[in-house]
Amino acid sequence: MPAKDIYHNIVRQALIKADWTITHDPLPLRWAKRNLSVDLGAEQLLAAEKHKQKIAIEIKSFLRESRIADLEQALGQYTIYSDILEKIEPDRQIYLALPLNAFTEIFEGDRFGQFLLDKNRLKLLVFNPQVEEIVKWLP
Repeated sequence: MPAKDIYHNIVRQALIKADWTITHDPLPLRWAKRNLSVDLGAEQLLAAEKHKQKIAIEIKSFLRESRIADLEQALGQYTIYSDILEKIEPDRQIYLALPLNAFTEIFEGDRFGQFLLDKNRLKLLVFNPQVEEIVKWLP
């Protein structure tokens, strides 16, 4: 089993604070005789609709010197997991979790990553590690 990201427990706590129930830690993905896993699986009851919203969260720290290299690696993993989930569990949405400082630098500062959001290439969960809270869900 791969090592957990340094922010794993922080994101887990942030989801719990936001009224999500952690259902998998990690969420197993089996495809073509391979055993992969997304960092977390969670669900939340949508009372008005009387059904559960299910998500998968892939957590990345973005600690390397090159944030773009981190983004490239994370996007590759996210895309593979997203495509597998679409086949085996299409009602579960996948999100890439990244810390607020990385989001600010990549998506707001020089807006390098904005085209990924504009083209609906990924969904983001932005968290503040200092207070263990979710700051943004995009889109």
